[in-house]
Amino acid sequence: MKLFTIVFLLLAASAASAYFFWYKPKFSHHRPCNTIAVTKNEGHTNEAAILRLKQKAGPLRSYADKNNYSSKHCFLVDMKIQSGRYRFFVYNLEADSIETAGLVTHGSGSGIDAEQLIFSNIPNSNSTSLGKYKVGRSYMGKFGLAYKLHGLDNSNNKAFERFVVLHAHSCVPNEEISPLPICESRGCPTVAPAFLTKLKAYIDTSPHPVLLWIYY
Repeated sequence: MKLFTIVFLLLAASAASAYFFWYKPKFSHHRPCNTIAVTKNEGHTNEAAILRLKQKAGPLRSYADKNNYSSKHCFLVDMKIQSGRYRFFVYNLEADSIETAGLVTHGSGSGIDAEQLIFSNIPNSNSTSLGKYKVGRSYMGKFGLAYKLHGLDNSNNKAFERFVVLHAHSCVPNEEISPLPICESRGCPTVAPAFLTKLKAYIDTSPHPVLLWIYY
């Protein structure tokens, strides 16, 4: 019994080490030029997050109506929320309410340290770009099903050039793991495979392109 306990503790320690040294690797602290640095606000409340959602939904509904995008559903990603918590929201613009939510990565170039996020539009920065995106056509890529993303703002208009796409990866859990963070991408908003299946239903059945807005 004692030997079993020792083996169990060794396995647990090994798993914890693997998380920090393999699953979530450390990245260079070099900050690329022409970037936006913001301080994370871990003290936000659920009410504050919902308020930010509603503040984005109104203008996005107007933008969708004027530019022939879906005015029924949109995707909203709140980068003020810690990555181990749900921060990718499917929002019903007609009902002004959240329909479902999931985890989503930020780029490794954005996760400089525990206090700051870096947002950049620069190729090879591996950073998340803030702004509105048109969710484009689907294709089968390196990570399976993926959707092209077209940046609609000056802050993300190089997304297509940077191969920033919406896709899934098994490193993203289905459920919240906060206070632990999740894995990081090379700038793509990456979700869990099961969550991408949910998003696919919205994207593929919409008569108009769906908008994605990544904001802080």
